[in-house]
Amino acid sequence: MNLEQILNRKDVPDEVKEYCVKEVEKINRKIRILEYNELKYRTYFEKANDAIFTMKDNIFIDCNPKSLELFGATREQLVGNTPSLFSPEHQPDGRLSSEKAMEKIMNAFSGIPQFFEWKHSKYDGTTFDAQVSLNRIELEDEYHLLAIVRDIDEKKRKDDLLLEQKETIARIQKMEAIGLLAGGVAHDLNNILSGIISYPELLLVKLEEDSKLRKPLETIKKSGEKAAAIVQDLLTLARRGVITKEIVNLNAILDEYIQSAEYNELRENYKNIDIKINLADDLLNISGSPIHLSKTIMNLLTNAYEATPEEGFIEISTYNIYLDKILSGYDQITEGDYVVLKVYDTGIGISENDLKQIFEPFYTKKIMGRSGTGLGMAVVWGTVKDLKGYIDITSKVGEGTTFELYFPISRKKLTQEKNNLPITEYSGNNETILIVDDVDIQREVASGMLKLLNYNVRTVDSGEKAIEYIKNNNADLIVLDMIMDPGINGLETYKRIKKISPDQKAIIASGFTNN
Repeated sequence: MNLEQILNRKDVPDEVKEYCVKEVEKINRKIRILEYNELKYRTYFEKANDAIFTMKDNIFIDCNPKSLELFGATREQLVGNTPSLFSPEHQPDGRLSSEKAMEKIMNAFSGIPQFFEWKHSKYDGTTFDAQVSLNRIELEDEYHLLAIVRDIDEKKRKDDLLLEQKETIARIQKMEAIGLLAGGVAHDLNNILSGIISYPELLLVKLEEDSKLRKPLETIKKSGEKAAAIVQDLLTLARRGVITKEIVNLNAILDEYIQSAEYNELRENYKNIDIKINLADDLLNISGSPIHLSKTIMNLLTNAYEATPEEGFIEISTYNIYLDKILSGYDQITEGDYVVLKVYDTGIGISENDLKQIFEPFYTKKIMGRSGTGLGMAVVWGTVKDLKGYIDITSKVGEGTTFELYFPISRKKLTQEKNNLPITEYSGNNETILIVDDVDIQREVASGMLKLLNYNVRTVDSGEKAIEYIKNNNADLIVLDMIMDPGINGLETYKRIKKISPDQKAIIASGFTNN
């Protein structure tokens, strides 16, 4: 008898009818709640971003759509199968063994929630890393396992990229800090080396050709020049050298170095190593410093030869390239047109750890004092960064290394080559030159050189004294040091002199500058 029949009977008391109506409403309310909850949790199950399985007796009995997507399988291929079908036989080192995983499953069946990482395989055999959560649930008075599987490959890739970016920023900051130190050291060494190089040069001009002092003086001069070359490397590293940029073609600089005495000596020392040179005929121009670019080529080729065993092979090439998207390599190379210098060798390769430190000053695998100064790759770094370029390196231990330097192109025409002038072209006719420098040796060296060139030379040790001199005397030219301590600097000195003598000509010079 249903509710409608009960309500239609006349012999049923009204109280009973009212009670039945209320009870039916309660039952309907519970049914609606159950239907709603089932719909709600089914929606959660179906729309979840993680793969969700239910298992009984180590067999999949249900799964959500994300599971099918994650494992690349159909429902028929998953449900009814064992989870072992989707696990590789060997897990990576440090992961759970199969026995440990089974122990986790048994613990979960015992009511203890379990969490672990596991390498899963898709239906086609490809693998991915996942986080697994196991919990015991009760369905129809029986215990089942609820497994939630989350793909963490993408997260790991993002974490690796973030770590790489942090390491790159740290590396750049480290190079900047070392560069700051190098710049200060280089400035002080420049002042010291001025005397070591210049005085022998002045004395050699005056000495007879057969003088016994000539050879010792030449040795002192050459030693000073070698030290000065290291100072220039430090300034390049510090990116504080006065780099004169001009429009150049990298092929011409490469040709010039290949024909140099330094390169011929390098080839002589490594006769068994073959080299192939491939230069693009249509190579575009770049804006750069020929001296620094030549040093960069020299350092890369020297390293390639020294890293290549007997019977090895080296290839150097240039080419144009347009990047329409960011290229992720050793550097993050932005979109644009570039000229690329590529140096490849079949040498011993560079380890991953060494790659992270290769551009640090004095970080070298060579025997210090026997080969180079430990600044070669630091110079490469400084030069490329000064020219707003990028570096990419690929290397494998035992198989060789490739360096690719990306330089932004220039649409301007090549800078006209400057001809060397004979000494008579810049000798003086007793014109007066005022030298202003706070360092004694700099004044003495400059004075000695200019007197040899037939100039009338006057010297003062501060900007203030230079101003006083101009108040009472004339000078055809003033040579001003930029940084003088204490007192006013070269620029301020010149500004004040211009107020006294508006047409005064001057050269402001410095061995240490930021611009």
